[in-house]
Amino acid sequence: MTASEKTLQGRTAIISGGSRGIGEAIAVRLARAGANITLLAKTAEPHPKLPGTIYTAAQAIEEAGGQALPIVGDIRDDQQVADAVAATAERFGGIDIVINNASALNLTATAEIDMKHYDLMQDINARGAFSLSRSAIPHLRKSDHAHVLTLSPPISLEPHWFDEIGTAYTVSKFSMTIVALGLSRELAADGVASNCLWPRTTISTAAVRNILSEKLIARSRSTEIMSDAAYAILSKDPSAATGQCYIDDEVLSANGVTDFAKYRTVDSDDELELDFWTTRR
Repeated sequence: MTASEKTLQGRTAIISGGSRGIGEAIAVRLARAGANITLLAKTAEPHPKLPGTIYTAAQAIEEAGGQALPIVGDIRDDQQVADAVAATAERFGGIDIVINNASALNLTATAEIDMKHYDLMQDINARGAFSLSRSAIPHLRKSDHAHVLTLSPPISLEPHWFDEIGTAYTVSKFSMTIVALGLSRELAADGVASNCLWPRTTISTAAVRNILSEKLIARSRSTEIMSDAAYAILSKDPSAATGQCYIDDEVLSANGVTDFAKYRTVDSDDELELDFWTTRR
């Protein structure tokens, strides 16, 4: 890595989740730019169908040129969140970036879903994003490069989405977006940017590969499109934009990217599979 590429040298990010998938890809991309990364995740042991742990992600971060602080913890536990924030600030001297990545997915319809799974999604998705962001505010206010990035969609109330996506999951993800948009207003005077990022298409992660067919995976993009888009947002001055709901390929197009074929999981001309709450433009 050349000095000119270390655009986040000395900056510190804390990310919920991040032991695999999109979260790990974003963490590694920021590490390549010189950032310190704290991972707050539960995955201390590998899952039979989901390879990777918080420790293997930390190793990947350090191999990419960053410093890693893996913290095994539950985003639903307020004290564990506060302790992770405090440990991050003590280890690295502050916090510049918060990434709300941890998320639970359950598309079960309202009549079939039990309240335990409903509460799980609300606690991890909406409450988790609120809790981590809230705990980090004192440190973000001290930073001259303060960002909050929440992996949640633009809010779309078109009726047909409720035919395809369970109401419970919709409530949890839209609530994450409301957290991000609310923070953008509340923290505007402090120079803290708060934005959302969502993929245009399905993203091929280990978790997704366990759900989708091989045909749909072939119509997906890799995690690198999300990590490149996240880096493009987080490397900018916070005053450049806040309160935005970004789509990954739109971010990259605005930054001069024209070749999106490199993000395909399979070299194919098949039409891409759109993710939830995205439309063709």
